[in-house]
Amino acid sequence: MKTRKLGKLEVSEIGFGTMSFASTYGPSPDRDEAIRVIRGAHDLGVTFFDTAEVYGPFTNERLVGEAIAPFRDRVVIATKFGWDVDLETGERRGGLNSRPDHIKLATEGMLKRLNIDCIDLLYQHRVDPDVAIEDVAGAVKDLIAQGKVKHFGLSEAGTDTIRRAHAVQPVTAIQSEYSLWTRDPEPEVLPLCEELGIGFVPWSPLGAGFLTGKIDTSTPIDLKDFRANSPRFTSEAREANSAIVDLLRRVAAAKGATPAQVALAWLLAEKPWIVPIFGTRRLDRVEENLGAAGIVLSADDLSQIEVIGSTIEARGARLGEAMLRLSYR
Repeated sequence: MKTRKLGKLEVSEIGFGTMSFASTYGPSPDRDEAIRVIRGAHDLGVTFFDTAEVYGPFTNERLVGEAIAPFRDRVVIATKFGWDVDLETGERRGGLNSRPDHIKLATEGMLKRLNIDCIDLLYQHRVDPDVAIEDVAGAVKDLIAQGKVKHFGLSEAGTDTIRRAHAVQPVTAIQSEYSLWTRDPEPEVLPLCEELGIGFVPWSPLGAGFLTGKIDTSTPIDLKDFRANSPRFTSEAREANSAIVDLLRRVAAAKGATPAQVALAWLLAEKPWIVPIFGTRRLDRVEENLGAAGIVLSADDLSQIEVIGSTIEARGARLGEAMLRLSYR
């Protein structure tokens, strides 16, 4: 697989988000099978793996640490701090916590769970309104100086926050929800990333599975799956949002591709410093999604997607809002 640069950090052009191996989409899958899928993704060319302390909490980092152990020196590991999690018990106490002392203690736990000496990319998971971003960036800068972290990232941050953080410690990557049905970063965040030389990592580039075309109004969703309470996954919203999938299907049919591959290929075509991270529990889906790297969208294809896509308004609040309310409370 080809590589791309997030700032100065080189990664595979498509990354693997491992959150789906936690309980966000219902009961966690078998551990051995999860490790097989993660290692299989690496065999297929993925060198960029994403996790977070709150996934579980803690269990996902341990899983990733075990899975990547045989090839640790050949991959980039990203993880995240920022939710108010008891660092001893893993209890979610509600709200956010990016106090510098908490960041530094949280990082020690991450290193142990991942069984690594240094975190390649450390994100603030959500901006904490009670802690100045300069203090957050300063804490990560200290961790970089100590050799415990290599690069600093922000997740779901606005332009003012990004500029202020970048002035203290250069930001390598911004991670935000971005796909054909969630285009919020386009007006302000993406231009700022280009200006400052910051990479951009779209999470949920396949709309939590909806943009794959494998979910319709009749698809059952486990009550423990966060999508069961997401406004974008009500029956009415799914019916309305099927217009986006129909567009992907039309383009995919002409390319001999799948809707998922076109959705990812569209992101890859947007900017050379965009690296989407998808999530799945199945190795065959990993292989399918990575096939997006071989899909070439012409200027006409991109124009068609833009013209028709601009007439379709996604129904329901975006996934980030649903996950903020439900997954991390």
